[in-house]
Amino acid sequence: MSAQNLKKAKFAGSWYPKSDRECKKDIENYLSLFNYQNINTKELIGGIVPHAGWYFSGQIACRVISLLKSNTPTDIIIIFGMHLGQNSSVYLMKEGAFETPFGDLFVDSDIANQIGNMLSFKTNPIDNYVQDNTIELQLPFIKYFFGEAKIIAMGVPANSKAFQIGKKVAELIKSKGLNAKVIGSTDLTHYGINYDFMPQGTGKASVDWVRSQNDKKVIDQILALNSENIMDVAIENQNACCPGAVSAAVSYAKEMGAVSASLVEYATSYDKQPNNSFVGYVGIVF
Repeated sequence: MSAQNLKKAKFAGSWYPKSDRECKKDIENYLSLFNYQNINTKELIGGIVPHAGWYFSGQIACRVISLLKSNTPTDIIIIFGMHLGQNSSVYLMKEGAFETPFGDLFVDSDIANQIGNMLSFKTNPIDNYVQDNTIELQLPFIKYFFGEAKIIAMGVPANSKAFQIGKKVAELIKSKGLNAKVIGSTDLTHYGINYDFMPQGTGKASVDWVRSQNDKKVIDQILALNSENIMDVAIENQNACCPGAVSAAVSYAKEMGAVSASLVEYATSYDKQPNNSFVGYVGIVF
């Protein structure tokens, strides 16, 4: 099966491996020491993942996505992402496929078009958006763990549309009786001179502040499933680069019956590569 509208992988060979063999090796390494005994994995609806290069955050994203796999076949993976501002449009790939090292990942064009038709605001095609690591970095994991499941990929702006999108997509999925999982893609605080954000200066104190205070503020909102508060907290504290995606994912999960969330893992790029500029990463399931 081939796709006429194939979105090529732009980050394969740089942000993550290009070959299926190398990707599989990394995935097996990420899971080899993963202890998830303290996480309730029964009937998981979705999760939050980071989207830096696999060297920095691939382990966290991989572990979250692996936990979403269940004995019941999954029809669709819904992924919300993209670095969009408050005044941005909504992006939606309505047909075609995404290229991955494990094979093409096909869009559910029927559901995607129904989503586009039911939304009260304009959508733009994802293939017109040049750089998008937020979605692409998750695609090999999705293809590896979910095989022939189809995908719905959306870019969600950082405004109140996010709540509507999550809720409306969930309502549609429920009405169709489909088994779907949702993923929200975001990194957390971007700290340091590279990001023009240094409220705590440099050094160990700044890293500790990001970990124990700034990132914790938005993590706590996600764990509490406070979809209405995530946006305000993220914008005020600059601690999530894709708050629209997170809010949409949490709103979706709540509409689908989620009542709790669990922290899978937290880390920063500083842990891998100590530097005065660094980024926070979190993995959460609900």
